[in-house]
Amino acid sequence: MLDVTVIEDPEAAAVSLDPVRARLLAELAGAPASAAMLAGRVGLPRQKVNYHLKTLERHGLVELAGERRKGNVTERLMRATAASYVISPAALPAVQPDPDRFRDQLSARWLLALGARLVRDVGMLITGAAKARKRLATFALDGEVRFASAADRAAFVQELTAGVSALIRKYDAPDAEGGRDHRIVVAVHPTVKDRPTPELEQ
Repeated sequence: MLDVTVIEDPEAAAVSLDPVRARLLAELAGAPASAAMLAGRVGLPRQKVNYHLKTLERHGLVELAGERRKGNVTERLMRATAASYVISPAALPAVQPDPDRFRDQLSARWLLALGARLVRDVGMLITGAAKARKRLATFALDGEVRFASAADRAAFVQELTAGVSALIRKYDAPDAEGGRDHRIVVAVHPTVKDRPTPELEQ
């Protein structure tokens, strides 16, 4: 099971957003289970759960983990293909955000468009690397800082911009044969306060 996977197919995205199927995915991310086992947890008939599982399996969101005999019946144990899922903007190609339409470094919506492109691009890269059976070279840095004032935040952004720009100028080799382009995204935004995870309805 993968830690996280990106859903790029529009139909798979629609399937995953159905409340019942999302609940089944959450159950199967914890441990493999059969339709009969899940039926008791989600309060639905086994046949209905089996229908939803087949739909999830058809779109690559769950997979067979094993089989077991129970009386005269062979139960299929299913598991989620990932612990969590992210829906790529590629699933809505006609309306996906395009940060190249406008550039405003102080716009939260432009930051959101950049984040959406990051999800889309990295999702596509992961898919391509998996098909080619190659590792994907990436790097991420995540941290928090508390600014004493808005002026300090502005000064930090100025220094960050200057520092990153200097590194880009130092290492950028546009004419290098065999070189590979890389995208750099740096974001600063207020920290979202932790919110309790909603309990799944029984």
